[in-house]
Amino acid sequence: MTLRDTLTRGGQRPLRFVIAGAANTAFGLAIYPLLLWSVPALHTHYMIALGIAQAVSLCFAFATYKLGVFRTRGNVAREFGAFSGFYLVNYAANWLALPLLVEAGGLPPVIAQLGFTLILIVGSYFWHSRVTFRPTTRPTGDRT
Repeated sequence: MTLRDTLTRGGQRPLRFVIAGAANTAFGLAIYPLLLWSVPALHTHYMIALGIAQAVSLCFAFATYKLGVFRTRGNVAREFGAFSGFYLVNYAANWLALPLLVEAGGLPPVIAQLGFTLILIVGSYFWHSRVTFRPTTRPTGDRT
């Protein structure tokens, strides 16, 4: 059995989630320091870099989970709303925690962000599988 066969079987959703999550995490963790290190104005404005990184990472993650993991069709607005809502709460917590960890805790911004990202991973599968990309029920009488 090839890796492709394994990933395309319906029972392999958790494995696809882990792979997509690893790609999303790598992307998200890379874009933040990349912004900090490549844009001189963001060296001192690390919170602006965080906002940009979060917006770009959100769109990237939604696409990978929708297309690669849950493979749903349609429902883009509802799914993106639920997906964004989950991350909005996490982003708000991140925006509160990062300055505390950096300014009060003395951690470098990249290290503080890494720690916060590890916490975020814990609940995302359950939220997305049960809320964001939940199977929609067919209307009564639809037997197709």
